[in-house]
Amino acid sequence: MESMEGRENGLMDERRCRLVNGGPTNPMVTPLLTDLYQYTMAYAYWKAGKHNDRAVFDLFFRKCPFGGEYTVFAGLEECIMFIANFKLTEENISFIRDALPSNCEEGFLDYLRKLDCSDVEVYAVPEGSVVSPRVPLLRVEGPIAVVQLLETTLLNLVNYASLVATNAARHRFVAGKSKILLEFGLRRAQGPDGGISASKYCYIGGFDATSNVLAGRLFGIPLRGTHSHAFVSSFMSPDEIVYKSLQSFDGSTTCEDFVGLVQTWLNKFQWSSSFSGTHGETNQSELAAFTSYALAFPNNFLALVDTYDVLRSGIPNFCAVALALSDLGYKAVGIRLDSGDLAYLSCESRRFFRAIEKEFKVPGFGKMCITASNDLNEETLDHLNKQGHEIDAFGIGTYLVTCYVQAALGCVFKLVEINNQPRIKLSEDVSKVSIPCKKRCYRLYGKEGYPLVDLMTGENEPPPKVAERILCRHPFNESKRAYVVPQQVVELLKCYWSGSSGKAREELPPLKDIRDRCMKQLEQMRPDHMRRLNPTPYKVSVSGKLYDFIHFLWLNEAPVGELQ
Repeated sequence: MESMEGRENGLMDERRCRLVNGGPTNPMVTPLLTDLYQYTMAYAYWKAGKHNDRAVFDLFFRKCPFGGEYTVFAGLEECIMFIANFKLTEENISFIRDALPSNCEEGFLDYLRKLDCSDVEVYAVPEGSVVSPRVPLLRVEGPIAVVQLLETTLLNLVNYASLVATNAARHRFVAGKSKILLEFGLRRAQGPDGGISASKYCYIGGFDATSNVLAGRLFGIPLRGTHSHAFVSSFMSPDEIVYKSLQSFDGSTTCEDFVGLVQTWLNKFQWSSSFSGTHGETNQSELAAFTSYALAFPNNFLALVDTYDVLRSGIPNFCAVALALSDLGYKAVGIRLDSGDLAYLSCESRRFFRAIEKEFKVPGFGKMCITASNDLNEETLDHLNKQGHEIDAFGIGTYLVTCYVQAALGCVFKLVEINNQPRIKLSEDVSKVSIPCKKRCYRLYGKEGYPLVDLMTGENEPPPKVAERILCRHPFNESKRAYVVPQQVVELLKCYWSGSSGKAREELPPLKDIRDRCMKQLEQMRPDHMRRLNPTPYKVSVSGKLYDFIHFLWLNEAPVGELQ
């Protein structure tokens, strides 16, 4: 069997190969995956001779999703793979020529033929980081026409990825660290790429495994899954089981009639005083299905027990098969509940397992894993916690991968500088005013180890220093300001793509490392920022110097009205 280390090395080699040669995971992510106006603007820039003007754009969002005060940044790896492989084919160029509103000059098409991202630089927050509104997730620098052509694709690759990773992190927070979280959303996701993306970014956000086989193949995410109700109801009786023998775990003996051994254990429940009144006749077709599945997967026997009746049939049938496996040295995994009162059924199932362990002296039987599914979401997890339950693992699908509570994160891509001249986008809605110029971004930590504030400064300002008092200002509200004396300062933006400039750049880490970063940063957040309801707002500030410049530029660019 291939070792986990060997598999991870193989995935790393495959990622490097994709980065250099193959492009993003989804082959649909090409230079044509954009809005038409990006190409009309590119042509207009070229026609005006502005296409090589050096521009700086910030990609950011304005408000955390789901009513929370934190967001998990995801999608960076796919962005870098897109940029690394950005190249228009002759077929692409022919289509663009026909798609533009008027006949474009042949010189523009020649320009497109030579286009790549060798003059582009990308600075980003490391993927898996906890991020805040207004702080740039990506800063993209390069010729304005090229960077403009990247805009829509980058937004597409970051928006959903960050939204679903945040949704997963919120589910993890409510479920608690000790619970196993399984992503079961492929069949309900928004198309194939929605399913693949959801599996990848739910894993970053704290889920432990997925049912999505292709995501397991592409990203090395652990796979989980057993059988459905259809498998259970496809059996009519134990007589259908043709091959009844099962070798013991250590290979020393063979049970020639495993079906009979299961039936023997089931009969013991009827004669035991400990189970008086809890066991009558169970559904024999269900028993046949469980037995058949155990014969196929004796090392991984987990049964869906709610096809007919959980407590009268599913649990006794499961226990009979699990005990028969135990006689042969195997250990059953547990059960899955997919309907009914999950809190009550999990508690009753646990009580039954503990009674089995006590009555028949089977160590560990009482700790059998109980998995629950059935349209679970953040709110139902919270309710289950308040009711009290014995569930060890949650399989979550629809509400997780569709981000049912909020449809989009709302990332935007704004020009903040052109040819070293800061630019600002104004609006009557102050929340939509952009923060101009190329910036550096820092996270300042307090004495208790929690992040206190994210601070943006002008590129050429001296960085904040540990133990030195810094004035942090709200970018638009004059009265909101505070002095901070940081105990730790972390710069957020790092270079991930430097084109042909030769600048050193960060390596793209393995997916597991991104997940570990996410878990670590979530643990570092102050508990009141993490609350599910009414969390304390996390502060995002600018330096005093940048604050003054924002308002100078605002007044300089805003037209002055005249009253008559």
